[in-house]
Amino acid sequence: MTTVHANGVAIGIESFGDDDAPLVLLAGGTTMLSWPDALCERLAADAAALAGALGGRPAHLAGIGVGGMVAQVAVLDHPAVFSALTLVGTRAVAPGPPDADLPDHDRATMSRLFARPQPDWTDREAVAEFAAAGAEIRGDDPVAAREIAARVWDRTPDTTPPVQTANQLGVVFSRLDCAPRWRERLPGIDIPTLVVHGRRDPFFPVGNGEAIAREIPGARLLVLEEAATAIPGAAAGEIAEAMLILGQGSPDQ
Repeated sequence: MTTVHANGVAIGIESFGDDDAPLVLLAGGTTMLSWPDALCERLAADAAALAGALGGRPAHLAGIGVGGMVAQVAVLDHPAVFSALTLVGTRAVAPGPPDADLPDHDRATMSRLFARPQPDWTDREAVAEFAAAGAEIRGDDPVAAREIAARVWDRTPDTTPPVQTANQLGVVFSRLDCAPRWRERLPGIDIPTLVVHGRRDPFFPVGNGEAIAREIPGARLLVLEEAATAIPGAAAGEIAEAMLILGQGSPDQ
């Protein structure tokens, strides 16, 4: 873990690969309920500053889930900083009720997911089983989810329930302030854009990705036919290839 000071914030990062290779900035999707107002704008500014601190050349920005929301705002607010945009399993409006033309979370799936009793967070196998069962409800790979949960449990130095819960579940983003709206600004994005979405995603149904791809000029939509919420390991190569083509300036863009 390396600490980079950017935009007045100390940001803990991990970096990999050749320093001379194109910079790809990955925006994840977990944070704290105590974050201040206008958080999306602040995180977008932090992402832009971080790209500058990591070399100053335009970066390919990739965001998944709520990280994809932040990525959209970052590209809109700081267009000179980014050379390409990849959005995975996200939508063009903030957490909360979607616009009338966008599909919301699948209610039956969400009800099943959140009706389950919590596991014994001090029990590695119980936590892994909880993750696997949740993945099966979402339509994701339960075997992969079990392995990831066990790995996270093993790498967490504190086995107390609050720490394990935070590491395993992250945080629900119902209170994340992403005002002001940015969907109406999407036609102003003029960098190559890739939109990746699972056909069977119950959390952000595929109509959300389709809407983003329609509203960003020249965006390419890559629908993973067998995927739900999580990206299957088998699709990683296809996505990576699409991102590399995007970063090189595909003729289709």
